[in-house]
Amino acid sequence: MLNQKQEFTIEMGGKNYIVETGRLAKQADSAVLVTCGSSQVLVTVCCAKSVQDGQDFFPLLVDYRERFYAAGKFLGGFMKREARPSTNETLVSRLIDRPLRPLFPEGFMFETVVMAHVVSFGEDGDPEVLAGLGAAAALEISDIPFAGPLGTCKVGKVDGNLVLNPTKEQWEQSTLEIVVSASEDAILMLEGEGQEVTEAEMLDALDFAHDNIRKFCGLLKDMRAKVGKEKRTFESAAPNETLMNKVTEEFKGDARDVLNITVKQDRSNAISNLEKKVAEAIAGNPGNYGLTEDDDTKKEARKAVDDVLYEMMRNDILKEDKRIGGRGLTEVREIETEVGVLKTPHGSSLFTRGETQVMSTVTIGGSEGDQMFDTIHGVGYDKFYLHYFFPPFSVGEARGVRGVGRRELGHGNLAERAIKNVLPKDSFPYTMRVMCEVLESNGSSSMGSVCSGSMALMDAGVPLTAPVAGVAMGLIKEGDDFKILTDILGDEDHLGDMDFKVAGTTKGITAIQMDIKITGITREIFQKAMSQALDSRLHILKEMDKTITTARDEFKNGVPTIATTTIPKDSIGALIGPGGKNIKKIQEDFEVNIDIEEDGTVKVLSANKAHQKEVVNLINLQINGPEKDSVYDATVASIKDYGVFVDIAQGVSGLVHVSEFSESRVKDVNDYVSEGDVIKVKVIDFDKFGRIKLSAKAVQSLEPKPGTEAAKNASENKEKKDKKTEE
Repeated sequence: MLNQKQEFTIEMGGKNYIVETGRLAKQADSAVLVTCGSSQVLVTVCCAKSVQDGQDFFPLLVDYRERFYAAGKFLGGFMKREARPSTNETLVSRLIDRPLRPLFPEGFMFETVVMAHVVSFGEDGDPEVLAGLGAAAALEISDIPFAGPLGTCKVGKVDGNLVLNPTKEQWEQSTLEIVVSASEDAILMLEGEGQEVTEAEMLDALDFAHDNIRKFCGLLKDMRAKVGKEKRTFESAAPNETLMNKVTEEFKGDARDVLNITVKQDRSNAISNLEKKVAEAIAGNPGNYGLTEDDDTKKEARKAVDDVLYEMMRNDILKEDKRIGGRGLTEVREIETEVGVLKTPHGSSLFTRGETQVMSTVTIGGSEGDQMFDTIHGVGYDKFYLHYFFPPFSVGEARGVRGVGRRELGHGNLAERAIKNVLPKDSFPYTMRVMCEVLESNGSSSMGSVCSGSMALMDAGVPLTAPVAGVAMGLIKEGDDFKILTDILGDEDHLGDMDFKVAGTTKGITAIQMDIKITGITREIFQKAMSQALDSRLHILKEMDKTITTARDEFKNGVPTIATTTIPKDSIGALIGPGGKNIKKIQEDFEVNIDIEEDGTVKVLSANKAHQKEVVNLINLQINGPEKDSVYDATVASIKDYGVFVDIAQGVSGLVHVSEFSESRVKDVNDYVSEGDVIKVKVIDFDKFGRIKLSAKAVQSLEPKPGTEAAKNASENKEKKDKKTEE
């Protein structure tokens, strides 16, 4: 029978979630189709049957993709086929990946690929949530070793009420946005943001999420009992006990010396030397260490040293409250801050915390800097975005840069979430780009980016509602014993059980993220970690306040500003002109950028305030016309027998009749003006067609040009008048 379809349904948050298997992609190790409303995501899992030679890490790949056909749309731009994953697809892939990793058994090194394809999309079902649920379901019923079940959900807060997997409209009103993955017993992954929410509010949201996830775990148990495959056996690649016991016995003193070194590079060099020493000992007598001559001694030594340091560091913390270098469990490393460190950028800052250093710059502009994105949800534009760059030299590595990695996108997204919740709202019409460059790293550079980015924005004159700081917390847990570490080092992250990052203001949390390496975190651990993070965040904010507390009163010289005016919506076409001719000429003549919004708001962007003012006046003149009795400098455009047509502004013309030239009688217009001359004119009236009547003599009579017949007659008349006066 080709079709062995089976469906499993559960209701959560007022919506039905259907998990189907047995009909699609049957050659994969496991495949499910998850449906909610009009949205459907196909999730497949495949796992290699053998380990590649020399494999010493778990090669898990999660690939989330949105097909535009799912929403009945074409991909924008020249290329009509989906190619590289977008930033959002990469971020969702990371969200699915992170809770799965700790549930694979230790020493499992078989390449595993989880693919989630959005094949149908409607606003009534969140495909990102469906992908997470599908990955959990596919692994649970497969033969791949996996310590499930688990579930995933999103939580928002609308009108003070927690909402499960909100709709697009609900998200727009929400003060909280978090993604949570958990098993029945504990939280596995957390990421999100909030509008300065309290620690208590965040804990309530986690409890709400976990209660709903437990329901989904019940569904997966039912699926496994009915359609699940028997889990395959495998040979673990973990270090053998003989090797571990022997290395611990012989090199315990060397390992202790390593952990007593405070400076990261010195400690890294010491670890390398220890690995060489262990490798030489193993090579001298492999059998003494439970190995053979065919085993890779360098690789085995590296794993053994890592395990010895792991056990020793964790024991120091749990039994003696002793961290690497002797720092206290709640102690934040020394902090130094600067702003205005670069001359040309619109804003800049340098944040240093111990051996982690981040330099941030801010660029301010108009809509030409907006970041466009095209997704199955539609086309949109971001007016604020943060880019994070982690160069190899920041950790002393001699290698080149090959594009932007998933890690950089994830860290940048977290820092962006933290800062965007304190940005000024509609009263600040500028586009802002923050660039965070990690110059040195030993500990959380993403939280360093939050601090540095916040300070750079204030240095640029962006009126944040409050400064933002962030800190990374760690965890060492054995059985029921645990210790929370403040401001973790890179080695404490590597050898520990948790990387928990919290960013916010003095009032509350603006961004949060947690990754773990164990099978879950309890509410007690969360509560203690958030309390400890709050104390640390307040300390860091005080250190930042020593350098800058509020935004500059005005932008630096050379930073473009925006002047705003409003025109009727039906006049937008007139301002643009045929083929954009009018607006292009204004921008070229005055060296400004002009943005026109659908409601008639016109924004003039320029670093030259004089030009900006001229352009605003010009736009008002073009659209609303001149006011009666106003005086303008006018350029003679064409000469007629009965007068001249002049331009008082680009696209605004009027007639100066010959009778309005001078108090004296004018016979020949050419005796008084030439094309291109600039004369002062006054608006005296408008005819019934709205045409402008102008007068030169109402301001000052025009004088005839030298050498003309009019000038000769005027001179003779003046002589006669003067002579008569003398008599």
